[in-house]
Amino acid sequence: MRHLLTVADLGVEEIEGLFDLTDKLKREVEDGIKHPILAGKTLGMIFQKSSTRTRVSFETGTFQLGGHALFLSSNDIQLGRGETVSDTAKTLSRYVDGIMIRTYDHSDVEELAEAGSIPVINGLTDLLHPCQILADLYTIQEKKGNLKGKKLTYIGDGNNIANSLLLGTTKVGMDITICTPAGYEPDSEIIKEAKTQAEMSGSQVEILDDPVVAVEGADAIYTDTWASMGDEAEKAERLKAFEGFQVTTELMNKAKDDVIFLHCLPAYRGQEMTAEVIDGPQSVVFDEAENRMHIQKAIMVKLMEENSQNMQESNEYKQNIS
Repeated sequence: MRHLLTVADLGVEEIEGLFDLTDKLKREVEDGIKHPILAGKTLGMIFQKSSTRTRVSFETGTFQLGGHALFLSSNDIQLGRGETVSDTAKTLSRYVDGIMIRTYDHSDVEELAEAGSIPVINGLTDLLHPCQILADLYTIQEKKGNLKGKKLTYIGDGNNIANSLLLGTTKVGMDITICTPAGYEPDSEIIKEAKTQAEMSGSQVEILDDPVVAVEGADAIYTDTWASMGDEAEKAERLKAFEGFQVTTELMNKAKDDVIFLHCLPAYRGQEMTAEVIDGPQSVVFDEAENRMHIQKAIMVKLMEENSQNMQESNEYKQNIS
């Protein structure tokens, strides 16, 4: 595990390993145990898109591990003023031990990883949101005991969340149904990739446009805002297009009796779901939000600690042959 750019890059054993480490780190927080695993290490956090949960969860998580998180908005660094992604990656590689970036173009994340010499974590792009989906899967496992054979239904916009859910669920053997209005489906190439993964894991992928049919047999129902950051100009058009796709108590009742509700936040009560659903007993939304921090701590430990060990082994090798 060199970087985290997409869930598709992870093997099932790597995901299980991340979840096991997340369990351990989460218990230590609850028990007040402090292990400064990342003492002396710095995470550079590039934000070209603002966020409540991404910033606070990464910053607090890094602190809990004994490290330091450095907030870098597009106004603070030259990347926002014309410096190339490659030059930024090479420069930051001399200063910090890892980079988390939340941006628009997925190609920027890929270029950072290719040009730099330190781990890169995709904190969100318009295409994918792997940290969120790992937190989602971890939360479902917490609540349901296991993932394989469970069904997740996503209702709403075929955005980066839908794309990453397709890749994440089929990787671990979950069935997934994506339900969107016509014209708002997930990325077609990602649908193909998810179906290929599903064949390997024994899961199923459905793309539907009827919410009532979509939630049949669902163990978890997931939704997201209908107008993501960058789609604000289309808000009125989207509100009209998504009429009938709101997650209501009536819709939840058509799934399994023990169905849970997820949302990556921020949520807009009265739009993609009712207040009764997100604030009700089936909602695990705030457990899900908390788990962002715990899973990201595990990701940072796996990437930044292992990268440090690899560099140390490389330096020892160079000393031995000099």
